[in-house]
Amino acid sequence: MSNIYFTEEHNLFRESLRDFLQKEVVPHIEKWEKTGAIERFIWKKFGDMGYFGLAYPEQYGGLDLDLFYTVILLEELQRINSGGFAAAMWAHAYLAMTHLNKEGDDAIKSKYLADSISGDKIGCLCVTEPFGGSDVAGMRTTAVKEGDYYILNGSKTFITNGVYSDYMVVAAKTNPELGNKGISMFVVDSDAKGVSATKLDKLGWRASDTGEIAFDNVKVPTNQLMGEEGKGFAYIMQHFALERLIMGINAHARAEYALEYTLQYMSERTTFGKSLDKYQALRHRYVDMHADMQLCKHYNYMVADRLDKGEYVVEEATISKLKSTKMADEVAYNCLQFLGGYGYMEEYPLARIYRDSRLGPIGGGASEILKEILSKIIIDKKSYKPAT
Repeated sequence: MSNIYFTEEHNLFRESLRDFLQKEVVPHIEKWEKTGAIERFIWKKFGDMGYFGLAYPEQYGGLDLDLFYTVILLEELQRINSGGFAAAMWAHAYLAMTHLNKEGDDAIKSKYLADSISGDKIGCLCVTEPFGGSDVAGMRTTAVKEGDYYILNGSKTFITNGVYSDYMVVAAKTNPELGNKGISMFVVDSDAKGVSATKLDKLGWRASDTGEIAFDNVKVPTNQLMGEEGKGFAYIMQHFALERLIMGINAHARAEYALEYTLQYMSERTTFGKSLDKYQALRHRYVDMHADMQLCKHYNYMVADRLDKGEYVVEEATISKLKSTKMADEVAYNCLQFLGGYGYMEEYPLARIYRDSRLGPIGGGASEILKEILSKIIIDKKSYKPAT
């Protein structure tokens, strides 16, 4: 473990977290993978342990720790081999809660952020739409102000925690004629009249509830507007850096776990009188994958360090997700191949890793979209600025 970024306190936290996950989470993973529903008790246990509050202010029950505690949480969640469970946890803690913390006023933070940190409320972030995908500016959901309420209409899709959440952080157009300058952010109670959720059936991330959300004349009190009206697009873009870095970290950690498991298997599996780790062709392929994983991991640590220092790292975080998720996909593919027929069996971990990993280059901005964003930054010299 790199001593550049991780102190002894970090390492002790990693050990205690790994122990917690093995005792409290791993025994339930197979059930949650089959049912697609994570039981509420584990959210409360995460809250009681402080895991949802790592990055948040002490005023609302958080611990206000540096970003490398979050890095450790993300890495260790990947090691229990349930991309869906991991996604449910980090989508709550770093998608929904990031917006609450950055744009919510004290009343919103006291009501929603504090209960999110304690594990009493589950949140989700609703940005992606059925017809828009990664085109945030093209969203069709509207919030029209009428007196003391906004009337919310539209739909969102691919929403992690969308079915079983208690609240939703929703992006909607308050001034559609202004394009991306007319988007605003709201916090909406999931049980509000006119809100409905449909569960989606996915290839991977089976443990998490991914939903399509519909809003039919939902009355949202004006005091549940977050931040300034019309600045939602800037808020979303700013927080995308963290989301993309999270997915980059998830990818390198998932690949590292797959490689560790595969090497152990190779050392025990023999063919023609020698173990698989003695075949030169396999050894060299393995080393190539290990090297790629290490490059991504240490790049991601560098980006996390800069983000923790308050730098605006939209380019670097976009590169993190683009390259790390591609690397993890290749590692999952090749490691499954190394296990041969056993790799294709559900009782071995590579089958699930392979399915879960495939979402990496799609969710949170498809790789094709990320390449165009990077083209604008690198070639066209477009400058993205933080929300003010």
